[in-house]
Amino acid sequence: MEKVDFNSAGIQLVGDVYGGGEGRRPAVAIIGPMTYQKEQASTQYARRLAEQGFVALAYDSRYRGESGGAPRAWENPAHKVEDLKAAVDYLRSRDDVESDQISILAICQGSSIAFRAAAELAGVKALATIAGHYRDAQGDIEWLGEDGFAARLAQGEAAKAKYEASGDVDYVKASDPVDMNVGMPGGFVFDWYGPWAERGQWENRYAVMSDADLLHYESLSAAKTMTTPWLMIHGDNCFLPSAARRHMEAVPAELSTKTVWDDTPHLAYYDQPDAIDRAMTEVVAWFNA
Repeated sequence: MEKVDFNSAGIQLVGDVYGGGEGRRPAVAIIGPMTYQKEQASTQYARRLAEQGFVALAYDSRYRGESGGAPRAWENPAHKVEDLKAAVDYLRSRDDVESDQISILAICQGSSIAFRAAAELAGVKALATIAGHYRDAQGDIEWLGEDGFAARLAQGEAAKAKYEASGDVDYVKASDPVDMNVGMPGGFVFDWYGPWAERGQWENRYAVMSDADLLHYESLSAAKTMTTPWLMIHGDNCFLPSAARRHMEAVPAELSTKTVWDDTPHLAYYDQPDAIDRAMTEVVAWFNA
Protein backbone atom coordinates (compact mmCIF):
# COMPACT_ATOMS: atom_id res chain seq x y z
CA MET A 1 0.00 0.00 0.00
CA GLU A 2 1.17 3.50 -0.90
CA LYS A 3 -0.04 6.53 1.07
CA VAL A 4 -0.89 9.37 -1.33
CA ASP A 5 -2.42 12.82 -1.27
CA PHE A 6 -4.09 14.91 -3.94
CA ASN A 7 -6.04 18.15 -4.23
CA SER A 8 -9.76 18.77 -4.48
CA ALA A 9 -10.88 22.41 -4.66
CA GLY A 10 -7.82 23.45 -2.66
CA ILE A 11 -8.32 20.80 0.03
CA GLN A 12 -5.81 18.02 0.56
CA LEU A 13 -7.32 14.55 0.32
CA VAL A 14 -5.47 11.48 1.58
CA GLY A 15 -5.78 8.02 0.11
CA ASP A 16 -4.26 4.56 0.07
CA VAL A 17 -3.24 3.09 -3.29
CA TYR A 18 -3.09 -0.67 -3.66
CA GLY A 19 -1.58 -2.47 -6.65
CA GLY A 20 0.61 0.32 -7.97
CA GLY A 21 4.05 -0.34 -9.45
CA GLU A 22 5.85 -0.62 -12.76
CA GLY A 23 3.87 -0.82 -15.98
CA ARG A 24 0.47 0.63 -16.72
CA ARG A 25 -2.72 -1.09 -15.65
CA PRO A 26 -6.43 -0.28 -15.21
CA ALA A 27 -7.47 1.63 -12.12
CA VAL A 28 -10.47 2.06 -9.84
CA ALA A 29 -11.48 4.95 -7.57
CA ILE A 30 -13.51 3.70 -4.60
CA ILE A 31 -16.03 5.69 -2.57
CA GLY A 32 -17.61 4.26 0.57
CA PRO A 33 -20.88 4.67 2.50
CA MET A 34 -22.31 7.66 4.36
CA THR A 35 -19.81 8.98 6.97
CA TYR A 36 -17.23 6.46 5.73
CA GLN A 37 -13.52 6.44 6.29
CA LYS A 38 -11.28 4.64 3.84
CA GLU A 39 -10.15 1.94 6.26
CA GLN A 40 -13.67 0.52 6.38
CA ALA A 41 -15.43 -1.05 3.39
CA SER A 42 -13.35 0.76 0.77
CA THR A 43 -10.13 -0.95 1.82
CA GLN A 44 -11.75 -4.39 1.65
CA TYR A 45 -12.45 -3.84 -2.03
CA ALA A 46 -9.19 -2.03 -2.82
CA ARG A 47 -7.08 -4.95 -1.64
CA ARG A 48 -9.04 -7.44 -3.72
CA LEU A 49 -8.94 -5.26 -6.82
CA ALA A 50 -5.16 -4.99 -6.50
CA GLU A 51 -4.95 -8.78 -6.40
CA GLN A 52 -6.82 -8.81 -9.72
CA GLY A 53 -4.39 -6.47 -11.47
CA PHE A 54 -5.95 -3.06 -10.82
CA VAL A 55 -4.50 0.08 -9.25
CA ALA A 56 -7.11 0.75 -6.57
CA LEU A 57 -7.53 4.02 -4.66
CA ALA A 58 -9.38 4.09 -1.33
CA TYR A 59 -9.50 7.68 -0.08
CA ASP A 60 -11.12 9.84 2.58
CA SER A 61 -13.53 12.48 1.30
CA ARG A 62 -12.98 15.92 2.76
CA TYR A 63 -14.07 16.53 6.37
CA ARG A 64 -13.30 12.95 7.47
CA GLY A 65 -10.40 10.67 8.28
CA GLU A 66 -6.97 11.84 7.18
CA SER A 67 -8.27 14.29 4.59
CA GLY A 68 -8.51 17.99 5.25
CA GLY A 69 -11.42 20.38 5.22
CA ALA A 70 -13.59 22.00 7.85
CA PRO A 71 -15.98 21.76 9.53
CA ARG A 72 -15.32 18.13 10.36
CA ALA A 73 -17.92 15.38 9.93
CA TRP A 74 -19.89 17.42 7.39
CA GLU A 75 -21.71 15.19 4.90
CA ASN A 76 -21.91 17.38 1.82
CA PRO A 77 -22.78 15.33 -1.29
CA ALA A 78 -21.83 18.06 -3.77
CA HIS A 79 -18.37 18.22 -2.24
CA LYS A 80 -18.12 14.42 -2.32
CA VAL A 81 -18.88 14.50 -6.05
CA GLU A 82 -16.01 16.93 -6.56
CA ASP A 83 -13.71 14.76 -4.43
CA LEU A 84 -14.54 11.65 -6.45
CA LYS A 85 -13.81 13.52 -9.66
CA ALA A 86 -10.49 14.61 -8.15
CA ALA A 87 -9.73 10.97 -7.26
CA VAL A 88 -10.28 9.93 -10.88
CA ASP A 89 -8.11 12.80 -12.10
CA TYR A 90 -5.39 11.79 -9.66
CA LEU A 91 -5.40 8.22 -10.97
CA ARG A 92 -5.13 9.57 -14.52
CA SER A 93 -1.96 11.42 -13.52
CA ARG A 94 -0.15 8.29 -12.31
CA ASP A 95 2.55 6.68 -14.44
CA ASP A 96 1.29 3.18 -13.57
CA VAL A 97 -2.31 3.77 -14.73
CA GLU A 98 -3.87 3.39 -18.18
CA SER A 99 -5.57 6.79 -18.32
CA ASP A 100 -8.47 5.54 -20.46
CA GLN A 101 -9.10 2.50 -18.22
CA ILE A 102 -10.35 4.13 -15.00
CA SER A 103 -13.56 2.93 -13.39
CA ILE A 104 -15.52 3.82 -10.24
CA LEU A 105 -16.68 1.48 -7.49
CA ALA A 106 -19.19 2.72 -4.92
CA ILE A 107 -20.65 1.20 -1.77
CA CYS A 108 -23.98 2.22 -0.20
CA GLN A 109 -24.53 6.01 -0.26
CA GLY A 110 -21.35 6.43 -2.25
CA SER A 111 -23.45 5.08 -5.13
CA SER A 112 -25.52 8.25 -5.38
CA ILE A 113 -22.32 10.29 -5.40
CA ALA A 114 -20.77 8.03 -8.04
CA PHE A 115 -23.83 8.40 -10.28
CA ARG A 116 -23.44 12.14 -10.53
CA ALA A 117 -19.64 12.04 -10.82
CA ALA A 118 -19.79 9.42 -13.60
CA ALA A 119 -22.52 11.35 -15.42
CA GLU A 120 -20.57 14.61 -15.28
CA LEU A 121 -17.00 13.36 -15.74
CA ALA A 122 -15.86 12.36 -19.21
CA GLY A 123 -13.92 9.19 -19.82
CA VAL A 124 -14.97 6.96 -16.92
CA LYS A 125 -14.77 3.44 -18.33
CA ALA A 126 -17.34 1.72 -16.09
CA LEU A 127 -19.31 2.07 -12.87
CA ALA A 128 -20.15 -0.59 -10.27
CA THR A 129 -22.41 0.11 -7.30
CA ILE A 130 -22.84 -2.29 -4.39
CA ALA A 131 -25.76 -2.16 -1.91
CA GLY A 132 -26.41 1.35 -3.15
CA HIS A 133 -28.30 4.03 -1.26
CA TYR A 134 -29.76 5.76 -4.29
CA ARG A 135 -31.09 9.21 -3.51
CA ASP A 136 -34.42 10.72 -4.52
CA ALA A 137 -37.15 12.45 -2.51
CA GLN A 138 -39.38 9.39 -2.62
CA GLY A 139 -36.62 7.25 -1.15
CA ASP A 140 -35.76 9.80 1.54
CA ILE A 141 -39.39 9.83 2.70
CA GLU A 142 -39.48 6.04 2.63
CA TRP A 143 -36.32 6.07 4.76
CA LEU A 144 -37.30 8.76 7.29
CA GLY A 145 -41.10 9.04 7.00
CA GLU A 146 -42.79 12.27 6.00
CA ASP A 147 -42.63 13.79 9.50
CA GLY A 148 -39.06 12.63 10.06
CA PHE A 149 -37.97 13.98 6.69
CA ALA A 150 -39.54 17.38 7.39
CA ALA A 151 -38.05 17.55 10.89
CA ARG A 152 -34.55 16.62 9.79
CA LEU A 153 -34.64 19.02 6.87
CA ALA A 154 -35.78 21.88 9.13
CA GLN A 155 -33.10 21.09 11.72
CA GLY A 156 -30.46 20.85 9.04
CA GLU A 157 -31.39 24.14 7.43
CA ALA A 158 -31.45 25.89 10.81
CA ALA A 159 -28.03 24.46 11.68
CA LYS A 160 -26.61 25.54 8.32
CA ALA A 161 -27.98 29.06 8.71
CA LYS A 162 -26.35 29.19 12.14
CA TYR A 163 -23.02 28.03 10.71
CA GLU A 164 -23.13 30.55 7.87
CA ALA A 165 -23.94 33.36 10.30
CA SER A 166 -21.56 32.50 13.14
CA GLY A 167 -19.27 29.66 12.14
CA ASP A 168 -20.67 27.53 14.96
CA VAL A 169 -21.42 23.89 14.09
CA ASP A 170 -24.12 21.81 15.75
CA TYR A 171 -23.27 18.11 16.10
CA VAL A 172 -25.07 14.90 16.93
CA LYS A 173 -23.81 11.33 16.83
CA ALA A 174 -23.38 9.78 13.43
CA SER A 175 -24.92 6.54 14.69
CA ASP A 176 -26.80 5.43 17.79
CA PRO A 177 -28.86 2.30 18.54
CA VAL A 178 -31.69 4.17 20.32
CA ASP A 179 -31.59 7.90 19.56
CA MET A 180 -33.31 8.55 16.23
CA ASN A 181 -32.01 12.14 16.05
CA VAL A 182 -28.63 11.11 14.63
CA GLY A 183 -27.12 10.82 11.18
CA MET A 184 -27.70 7.07 10.77
CA PRO A 185 -30.21 5.81 13.35
CA GLY A 186 -30.89 2.19 14.18
CA GLY A 187 -29.44 -0.70 16.10
CA PHE A 188 -28.27 -2.71 13.10
CA VAL A 189 -26.31 0.29 11.80
CA PHE A 190 -24.73 0.96 15.20
CA ASP A 191 -23.81 -2.70 15.58
CA TRP A 192 -21.49 -2.24 12.62
CA TYR A 193 -20.21 1.29 13.23
CA GLY A 194 -20.03 1.17 17.03
CA PRO A 195 -16.92 -1.06 17.24
CA TRP A 196 -15.09 1.23 14.82
CA ALA A 197 -15.83 4.18 17.13
CA GLU A 198 -14.79 2.21 20.23
CA ARG A 199 -11.45 1.39 18.61
CA GLY A 200 -10.90 5.05 17.76
CA GLN A 201 -10.86 4.26 14.03
CA TRP A 202 -13.98 6.23 13.08
CA GLU A 203 -15.44 9.45 14.46
CA ASN A 204 -19.03 9.00 15.64
CA ARG A 205 -20.01 12.58 14.92
CA TYR A 206 -22.30 14.18 12.37
CA ALA A 207 -22.74 17.86 11.55
CA VAL A 208 -26.49 18.54 11.76
CA MET A 209 -26.28 20.93 8.82
CA SER A 210 -25.45 17.89 6.68
CA ASP A 211 -29.17 17.24 6.41
CA ALA A 212 -29.66 20.55 4.62
CA ASP A 213 -27.35 19.25 1.90
CA LEU A 214 -28.22 15.54 1.88
CA LEU A 215 -31.99 15.97 1.82
CA HIS A 216 -31.83 18.36 -1.13
CA TYR A 217 -29.54 16.02 -3.05
CA GLU A 218 -30.72 13.40 -5.53
CA SER A 219 -29.09 11.11 -8.06
CA LEU A 220 -32.14 10.14 -10.13
CA SER A 221 -31.65 12.99 -12.61
CA ALA A 222 -28.03 11.90 -13.08
CA ALA A 223 -29.24 8.37 -13.86
CA LYS A 224 -31.29 9.77 -16.73
CA THR A 225 -28.16 11.18 -18.39
CA MET A 226 -25.81 8.29 -17.60
CA THR A 227 -23.49 7.16 -20.39
CA THR A 228 -21.08 5.06 -18.29
CA PRO A 229 -21.73 1.28 -18.37
CA TRP A 230 -23.25 0.35 -15.00
CA LEU A 231 -23.26 -2.78 -12.86
CA MET A 232 -25.71 -2.75 -9.93
CA ILE A 233 -25.37 -5.31 -7.13
CA HIS A 234 -28.38 -5.08 -4.83
CA GLY A 235 -31.28 -7.09 -3.43
CA ASP A 236 -34.38 -7.07 -1.29
CA ASN A 237 -32.25 -7.23 1.88
CA CYS A 238 -30.31 -4.13 0.85
CA PHE A 239 -31.33 -0.56 1.64
CA LEU A 240 -34.27 0.89 -0.30
CA PRO A 241 -34.60 -1.67 -3.11
CA SER A 242 -37.41 0.46 -4.56
CA ALA A 243 -34.99 3.37 -5.09
CA ALA A 244 -32.50 1.02 -6.74
CA ARG A 245 -35.18 -0.12 -9.17
CA ARG A 246 -36.18 3.47 -9.95
CA HIS A 247 -32.60 4.31 -10.86
CA MET A 248 -32.23 1.26 -13.08
CA GLU A 249 -35.48 2.14 -14.83
CA ALA A 250 -34.33 5.74 -15.29
CA VAL A 251 -31.10 5.13 -17.19
CA PRO A 252 -31.20 5.43 -21.00
CA ALA A 253 -32.43 2.28 -22.70
CA GLU A 254 -29.27 2.04 -24.81
CA LEU A 255 -26.94 2.08 -21.78
CA SER A 256 -24.99 -1.12 -21.14
CA THR A 257 -26.11 -2.37 -17.72
CA LYS A 258 -26.16 -5.49 -15.58
CA THR A 259 -28.10 -6.17 -12.39
CA VAL A 260 -27.13 -8.78 -9.81
CA TRP A 261 -30.06 -9.16 -7.40
CA ASP A 262 -29.90 -11.62 -4.51
CA ASP A 263 -30.73 -11.95 -0.81
CA THR A 264 -27.37 -10.82 0.65
CA PRO A 265 -27.89 -8.52 3.69
CA HIS A 266 -26.85 -4.92 3.12
CA LEU A 267 -24.05 -4.71 5.69
CA ALA A 268 -22.56 -8.03 4.63
CA TYR A 269 -21.15 -6.14 1.64
CA TYR A 270 -19.12 -3.99 4.03
CA ASP A 271 -16.90 -6.64 5.61
CA GLN A 272 -18.10 -10.23 5.13
CA PRO A 273 -15.51 -12.02 2.98
CA ASP A 274 -17.98 -14.35 1.24
CA ALA A 275 -20.28 -11.49 0.21
CA ILE A 276 -17.40 -9.27 -0.87
CA ASP A 277 -15.78 -12.08 -2.84
CA ARG A 278 -19.04 -12.80 -4.70
CA ALA A 279 -19.42 -9.11 -5.48
CA MET A 280 -15.81 -8.85 -6.61
CA THR A 281 -16.25 -11.67 -9.12
CA GLU A 282 -18.97 -9.61 -10.80
CA VAL A 283 -17.12 -6.29 -10.47
CA VAL A 284 -13.84 -7.55 -11.93
CA ALA A 285 -15.64 -9.20 -14.86
CA TRP A 286 -17.57 -5.98 -15.50
CA PHE A 287 -14.52 -3.73 -15.39
CA ASN A 288 -12.51 -6.09 -17.58
CA ALA A 289 -15.32 -6.28 -20.12
